[in-house]
Amino acid sequence: MKKKILIISVLVVVLTLGTYFILSNKKENKMLDLSNMSLNEIKDYSKENNLNLKINYEFNKTIEKDKLISQSIKKDKIINADDKLVVVISKGKITNEEYKNNNINELGNVPIMMYHGIENVDTNENVGGNVDKDGYNRTAKAFREDLEFYYKENYRMVRLVDYVNGKIDTEFGKSPLVLTFDDGNKNNFNVLGKDEKGNLQIDPNCAIGILEEFKKKYPDYNVTATFFVMDNLFNQEEYDEEKLKWLVDNGYDVGNHTKNHINFKTATIEESVNAVGYMYEKLDKIIPNKYVNIVALPYGSPGSKTHQNFNSILSGTYNNKEYSTQATLRVGWMQEVSPFNKNFDKTFLKRIRAYDNNGKDFDITYTFNQLKNDRYISDGDKDTIVIPTDKESSLGQVDKEIIKY
Repeated sequence: MKKKILIISVLVVVLTLGTYFILSNKKENKMLDLSNMSLNEIKDYSKENNLNLKINYEFNKTIEKDKLISQSIKKDKIINADDKLVVVISKGKITNEEYKNNNINELGNVPIMMYHGIENVDTNENVGGNVDKDGYNRTAKAFREDLEFYYKENYRMVRLVDYVNGKIDTEFGKSPLVLTFDDGNKNNFNVLGKDEKGNLQIDPNCAIGILEEFKKKYPDYNVTATFFVMDNLFNQEEYDEEKLKWLVDNGYDVGNHTKNHINFKTATIEESVNAVGYMYEKLDKIIPNKYVNIVALPYGSPGSKTHQNFNSILSGTYNNKEYSTQATLRVGWMQEVSPFNKNFDKTFLKRIRAYDNNGKDFDITYTFNQLKNDRYISDGDKDTIVIPTDKESSLGQVDKEIIKY
């Protein structure tokens, strides 16, 4: 009897240890560095680990043909069955013929999209996905459709500040697009509470919730936007500071929309300085050195760079501290030129109002139809500017290598 009990005990210990080692081994299934693997080896590795593999190809002047450029799952990250792995494989150097076949033109126009509120409501008699008559607020459904439209039309999001500074690394053959949100509406970033670990629980139908959903759907897609806030930030006092920190930690930017949505056209110089300087000071206290020095002009005012208040937007002194604004955004109606165009003026940038109006008055359909004729199409390299020879007269002074074909 004692012998039987001993045998059973040994079996239990063996099974327990076996289970432990199996579970431990499963837990430690970490992603490998794929850079030294051939494409066939990457495919075999993905199959062995039940990964959902997607292969993209890009031209690259430094990485030889058929070698890995990047992998979406970083080395040593725990992997599970059905995880999506996106790898980018080099197509080698680009030839002039490839530039021509893909209509590469880095002097083409760029859409800077202007959004305000994103409301989870149905449209009634309004045109398309507008909530209000003038289309300053968009339904959640329409915003999702907008993002899908941009993606299918081969637009790829870039940071506003990178566009302003001419640091565009949009993949070869694709076009840059900038997303902006004004006013800091609660429905831009609505927090429903926190989970047991203290993480923000984000409303899936607010702007950030939809953007994060899109990020998961397209892991190879750079999802970003710039949110321009006022004194009340996102109108959730208990979470607002955490929201700003979350945004800059998760690939988004925060900019200045003045303290109280001032109308620069009718304000005094002193009021203008206080409105701009106050917001810079507030952002500097919450996310120091992590916000962008860009002002989205309330009402699009003053409407002219010659107005007496315009210089107060660009620079001033508030509470004995100097501030400097790199760029301003107007209330939009049309696309902007390339940052390499001789007519580019970052201090007074145009935007496109993201609304529907039956293809007229510079709505989404109208402006994107215009863009088909002269859109910025990237060579995939932020250090070079590629242009057709017949566009050379539009080129401004740049400090990058210029390639003409």
